[in-house]
Amino acid sequence: MDSEGAIRARLRIATPPDYARLLIAMSEAVEEVEKEAGGVRGDVVGVAMPGSLSPVTGLMRNANSVWLNGMPLAQDLARVLARPVRLANDANCFALSEAADGAGRGAKVVFGIILGTGCGGGVVVDGRVIEGVNGIAGEWGHTPLPWPTPDELPFEADWCGRKGCLETWLSGSGLARWGSKILGRKASAEEIVALARGGDATGLKIMDLYADKLARALAVVMDIIDPDVIVAGGGLSNVEEIYAAVNAKLPPYVFSDVIKTRLVKNMHGDSSGIRGAAWLWRPDEM
Repeated sequence: MDSEGAIRARLRIATPPDYARLLIAMSEAVEEVEKEAGGVRGDVVGVAMPGSLSPVTGLMRNANSVWLNGMPLAQDLARVLARPVRLANDANCFALSEAADGAGRGAKVVFGIILGTGCGGGVVVDGRVIEGVNGIAGEWGHTPLPWPTPDELPFEADWCGRKGCLETWLSGSGLARWGSKILGRKASAEEIVALARGGDATGLKIMDLYADKLARALAVVMDIIDPDVIVAGGGLSNVEEIYAAVNAKLPPYVFSDVIKTRLVKNMHGDSSGIRGAAWLWRPDEM
């Protein structure tokens, strides 16, 4: 990506589920994409990653790609790429991309949410990612579902070991899990959405419940940081119907007599997170 945000070259590869192979794959990918961009070697590299780096040890933690946890990813990538590297949580990178030149452009406070394979969040204020003193700002997906109803209890365990995490409710796999129970048979998130769009009563009920859970989850964020805009990404962000549904359900949950916060779809699609990784380096720093 150049300093104006234009994509010079693009490459997508599968993520090897092995740390040593990952380092090799990323090194080869950077080399290949530089060839596609005309053979110019980049001065710096930005990386969007699951989880975060511990501010104490510098090691990976909290990644749902659990084989990354405990590894010195930042140091190893700087070594194999032989240049400065900045890493940030993938949801933070998504939020930064959309704040820089996407659906949140011009907003002072942007909260980005990922509603995909997992569920995450990122905070950007005045064009800068807020990571926090513990390096966990925006870890929305691993906070519990607010104001649970009796049929939502008892909470089930998430992969992280906690119970009731938003990821178990709002991710695609989460929707499939609890939606299938209501449906009475196993179904994917895509099938449930298709049923709702086809007018199926149970499908419509499940998606209405999904919108209510999402509204509750976002209301807590709005009460704490009061963002100008909330930008949604991930596969479920493509379900256009959820925006009006969630907006309609927010008022009883938000501690305010007015809601000016905009809930919008992302502008840059599934490329937004990686664009945000590039934006970790501002043009005036290069």
